[in-house]
Amino acid sequence: MPHAVVNGIDLYYEVGGTGERLLFISGSGGDLRNRPNQFDSPLAESFEVICYDQRGLGQTSNPNGPFTMAEYADDAAGLLDRLGIDQIPVVGVSFGGMVGQEFAIRHPDRVSALVLACTSSGGAGGASYPLHEIEDLPDIERAQTHLRVADTRHTDAWIAENPEKWQRRVELSVAARRADRDPSGARKQLEARRDHDTFSKLNQITVPTLLAGGEFDGVAPPENMRAIESQIDGSEVKFFAGGHMFLAQDKSAYPYIIQWVKRKI
Repeated sequence: MPHAVVNGIDLYYEVGGTGERLLFISGSGGDLRNRPNQFDSPLAESFEVICYDQRGLGQTSNPNGPFTMAEYADDAAGLLDRLGIDQIPVVGVSFGGMVGQEFAIRHPDRVSALVLACTSSGGAGGASYPLHEIEDLPDIERAQTHLRVADTRHTDAWIAENPEKWQRRVELSVAARRADRDPSGARKQLEARRDHDTFSKLNQITVPTLLAGGEFDGVAPPENMRAIESQIDGSEVKFFAGGHMFLAQDKSAYPYIIQWVKRKI
């Protein structure tokens, strides 16, 4: 099991796939023990993917004290240092997109191309849905709330017309939360996420940037993605048929992202 001591923490990472190297930064609660994950996605068919459990999550250590977005970004840079990688394309999804923004701002020379998926800048650009406010709800209520926000097509009318599909989605969402997760690490990630605000600094990002989002995402709404586009010169925004999970919902999403990255590196 590969671990690296980075910024005073024991950081767990994995490498898999074939092709040019690519750094993948996961979303809230990301845990490489969960399958399928990014190593089972089309990304690993086109790139050698590097991914890691962020501080407080999965098999990475959970240090004391609150976490900051700067620390998350510096963890990514520290991992690249340990792997001897100077520059790499970066794909950040949801919370990982927030880290990706911080990473590109704090370590601009380390990024060759940047994909920010279903994410927000915070501040004047709009914040993503406050997941910290539903973290302690009973499992079913939390799952129902999250599913409604993650895909705005989950209206009362849709649920009434599709009760079996809705029940199955709620059950899968509840089951996806590992019993052995560290709730304190997950909570500290959500607290850092709450304070995320890069909007006024996004103009410092000068690498090719793709913003990829879901048309029906209520966690990171399309207007938040457009706000990021307005701040990053030359960036491109592309929306797909889906919600916060558009990468799994729209089969054209991964091929589009893969071809975009290949053109930029």
